[in-house]
Order: sequence, then structure tokens, then C-alpha cells
Amino acid sequence: MPQTNSVFAFVDIETTGSRAELDRITEIGILTLDSDGASEWSRLVNPETYIPKNIQNLTGISPEMVATQPTFAEIAHALYMELKDKVFIAHNARFDYSFIKAEFKKVGIEFSPKVLCTVKLSRRLFPNQARHNLDTLIQVHGLHVASRHRALDDAKLLYDFWQECIRLFGPERLEAEVDYLLGSSSLPVHIDKALVEEIPSRPGVYMFYAENRQPLYIGKSIDLRARVKGHFHAALTNRKEMKIAMQVRDIDWIETAGEFGALILESRLIKEKLPTFNIKLRRSKDLCAWQIIESADHLQVQLVNHQDLEPGKQDNLYGLFYTKRDALASLQSIAKKNQLCEAILGLEKRQGQGPCFGFHVKQCNGACIGAESAVIHNLRVKTALLKLKVDSWPYQGAIAVQEGADLHLFDHWCYLGTAANLAEVEELLGDGRPEFDLDIYKIIRKTLKKTKELGLRITALQSPRHRHEVAEFP
Repeated sequence: MPQTNSVFAFVDIETTGSRAELDRITEIGILTLDSDGASEWSRLVNPETYIPKNIQNLTGISPEMVATQPTFAEIAHALYMELKDKVFIAHNARFDYSFIKAEFKKVGIEFSPKVLCTVKLSRRLFPNQARHNLDTLIQVHGLHVASRHRALDDAKLLYDFWQECIRLFGPERLEAEVDYLLGSSSLPVHIDKALVEEIPSRPGVYMFYAENRQPLYIGKSIDLRARVKGHFHAALTNRKEMKIAMQVRDIDWIETAGEFGALILESRLIKEKLPTFNIKLRRSKDLCAWQIIESADHLQVQLVNHQDLEPGKQDNLYGLFYTKRDALASLQSIAKKNQLCEAILGLEKRQGQGPCFGFHVKQCNGACIGAESAVIHNLRVKTALLKLKVDSWPYQGAIAVQEGADLHLFDHWCYLGTAANLAEVEELLGDGRPEFDLDIYKIIRKTLKKTKELGLRITALQSPRHRHEVAEFP
């Protein structure tokens, strides 16, 4: 038997659905293999929730069957002692393990065994086999199961597959494969441990791909390998991470000189590749901002649309919003909080010269009917919007932010590109200023406030002399 010092628990569960954080366990079956031979343990579990009809039809477990059975909390200690110090073996182990771990967590028990997936074992031992689900294993290896989709019978099926592997390859080969897989037990089925070990422990951006190289997720880290492994470990308990792990088929990465370059590259690649699970950094074509319009009486605010925005050059911009709806909601919130007149701000239409609706409900100080002077109202509008003011570009022209061997070029909050020498700097400066990007604005604005802390050096590029200085950077 492989790893003679280890005790193996072949585990299968039946559940009310596929979501570990919402659905519940209805049955647990365990076949334990140790030096004394095999032993069995199984329980029906009251899930304390409804079992959908399609699940009843699949498993044969009805609400009546579990109504008088113990809850998970009532069997938790006995189950923990049954699994304690054993290698947890299951088919698509991520599913079974995530459910049991989540249930243990609800009753305050920490459960983190070594986990072995027999799907991965089958893939390694039978690489030319097209499918590796349990029904395929039954057909290919001539296995027998008394009642498919009942926990203990399916656990016995895994044990029979294990014995078949020993018969075909011998205990030494199986032991080697088990040792390999236990070293990568949290990795998705389709990802080889060797690929993950190739990922450098350096700053950069990583890309997860689904089938047909469809972009799935893009992220950044100062330690690429640790971050990627962290995704897959988190997938054991986090639904989003689990969904990513189940779909990922390949991983790529791009190294950067540091964290700042990784932030910029991540933002650009997400907008370029539009991965399925990245939402926050998607490009917005409806970017807008408020602008204060001075007048002889009450000042006005108007919305500046995406095509007319020039942040950094326009000194009179407030907000920067992804959509017009966001901009309106923000201004309305500010007006109500500060008792500003929404009619004067253009947020409300009123009939004639009467008071606005806000005045009637005590959300306006009465600027609309002269109860508050235009001067005071104007001052309060400017004060209320001050926190939203878009920073002006603090340089005469473009700058280079040096990070290690890279030069990141920016002009008026826009990213021009990353250069490695003076020739590339000149080429990027000659390409003109690209479209403003709100995420890049947030990244560079935050970074400029702590360049010394981050070990970054800034060089202004408004003169040939400064460009010569750039050419001499290490």
C-alpha cells in the first residue's frame, strides 16, 4: 500500500446542491484504508433545508429519509474523529472537501487534512483517457457499484479504483504519484504542479485562461507564484475562487520591475482582454465629471462627457464617474447632505419662481426663493464639492517614473508606456497623449504621494536635458 505510514479515507458526500456556502450535506460515506485493512463509516444527515426534486431523483435521498436523522452539528465530533490524521481522498476532491470544511467551520472545528483528488490521479496514470469522471472509470476499468450517487457506495468505488491502479502499475508507482499529488493537492485538476513551480516569486501580472485560451482572470502581485497558489488554496472555501479554479486550463505571467509596474500592466490588460471574472477595472466609455459654471447670480454645475474630458488640463473638474447615473446620484446625495437647492443645481425642475421640493421637506435652505443669498449658496456648493475636485497635473509636461530597470511615462495623468532606454522614451513621447483612464489616474495619483516610500524616482521630461538624464539611468 502506498505511503505505509499514512491512513487513507476514501470520502463521498451527497448534498442539496453545488454551493458549499449555501447548500447542505445529506449523506456522508467513508471507507478507511490502513495497515489493518478497510473499514466503513456512513451517515444520513438532516440538512435542515429542502432537498430539490432533481437532487432527490439523482440520489434517491428524500426529505422523509433524513427528517429523523441527526444534523451535521450532532455528528460533527464523530466525523472529525473518523477523518482525523487521515489523507482525505475524493473524486473532484475540491467539492467534497469544501462542503465538509464549511460544515465544520459552522460548528467551530478547524479541518485542514491532506487532500488527494482521484480525478488528478486518473489523469496522471491514464493521460490518453478522454474523460475521468466516475461513470467513465466504471466503464473503462470494469468496476461495479451497488447504488450510484449514494455516498458509501461511491466511496467504495474510489477504493476499487485505487486497487485497480495498484494492480496495473504496482504500489511503488502509485506511491510516487500520490506523493506528487499531495504536494499539489490544492491545485485545479487541469493545472500541473510543474507549471506552477515555473512561476517566479517576483512582481508581475498573471493570467488565468479557460478552454480555447479564453481570458478568465487577470491579477497582479509582488510574488507571482505565492499569489497564484493562494488563489487555488482559497478555492477550497471561497465560491468565486472555486469557480475560477474549476474553469482554469492554463496560466501565463509577465514579470515587472516592481509593484507599480504590475498595477499599471494589470489595469491595461484587463481592459484589453476583458477576462470573465474581472469587473472593477473594465474600461468605461461613459466617464464624466461635474464642472462649476460661474454666473452673475447662482453658479451652475454641468456634466462634462467623456469626449470633452481632459483631466489634468481642466482645472475645474469634480468627481470623475463611470456613468452619468453615478454622477447624478453623487450630486443628489451631496445636495441633500448639505441642504443645497437641487433646482438651482439643475437636478429638479420647478414651476415658476416657487420653492423647490427640497425646501418643503427641509432639505434646502431656501436659496431658490431668496431665503439664502446667492453668495452663501455658491460658497457652500464649492465647499461641498471640494472633496471631489480632480487634481491638476503637478508637472509642466510628461514625467518618467523609474522603477528598477523600467521607466513608466505619464503625461497629465495618462499612461504613455514603459521604456527601457532613451530611444524608447522619445518614441513614446512622439506617439501623443492617449485616452484618459480613471484607474490609471487613481494609481499614479496615489503613487506620486509616496514615491520615496516605494523607492521610485521621478524625472520631468519637458526638456532635452532631462531626457539625457533619463538615458543615464542604471
